Amino acid sequence: MTEDDIARRGLVLMGCGKMGSALLAGWLKGGMAPASVWVRDPNPSDWVRAQGLNLNAELPADPAIVLIAVKPQVMAQALPELEALGNRATLFLSVAAGTPIATYETMLGARTPVIRSMPNTPAAIGRGITALIGNASATEAHLRLAEGLLGAVGQTLRLTSEAQIDAVTGLSGSGPAYVFHLIECMAAAGVEQGLPPDMAMRLAKATVAGAGALAEAADEEPAQLRVNVTSPNGTTQAALEVLMDAQRGFPALLSRAVAAATRRSEELSRG
Repeated sequence: MTEDDIARRGLVLMGCGKMGSALLAGWLKGGMAPASVWVRDPNPSDWVRAQGLNLNAELPADPAIVLIAVKPQVMAQALPELEALGNRATLFLSVAAGTPIATYETMLGARTPVIRSMPNTPAAIGRGITALIGNASATEAHLRLAEGLLGAVGQTLRLTSEAQIDAVTGLSGSGPAYVFHLIECMAAAGVEQGLPPDMAMRLAKATVAGAGALAEAADEEPAQLRVNVTSPNGTTQAALEVLMDAQRGFPALLSRAVAAATRRSEELSRG
């Protein structure tokens, strides 16, 4: 299956909220023809309405791919409409949290090609990362097509088992919120040390954004980058002695946070 199949048979996007819109914007920017896209969404934005798509129109009889980006709580209402497309050549690609592959196979048919993925919110600016895993009916061609579509909003990586999705959710799916809270806390700490709030927030945002960009660009591992900026008995070492405390610092705190998010993802997947 290739992008030519999408042009010929069409792509169906179920749900066009923040993630669906981010993906759609990436596809259109990459040259996908609006006429080859069918969008189903009860409350499309003005931007979606202006793209010249097949909006809430009758679906094609044999689309190349159906991408499911609806909220988990409306999944039971969205899937029955697609049942006729199951057990056929149409690939189902899910970016919906908390819905396991088995649910799609039950509702659409066991022979339906299904790929489950977990993106994160930096996809909105093309800097996301999405992990994906396919079922037994998903071929290498299906996986490559999914990687191409999801790669429009950032990096992709393949998992080796669906069980890893919950840990991915705990780390990268929920992870942007951890970083946003880190920025909040850094800025608040700067204010406590005498900086004006707007200055502290600007410094915190730029520091986190710059450090993240450096971590991605550098050949060295983050641990070595940390060592590189830590002078013996200097200011950074004084701070790290607090942050790296085994009981009260980042290691224990983040371990508990990611574990809590992972457990919640497991609970949602079980329904």
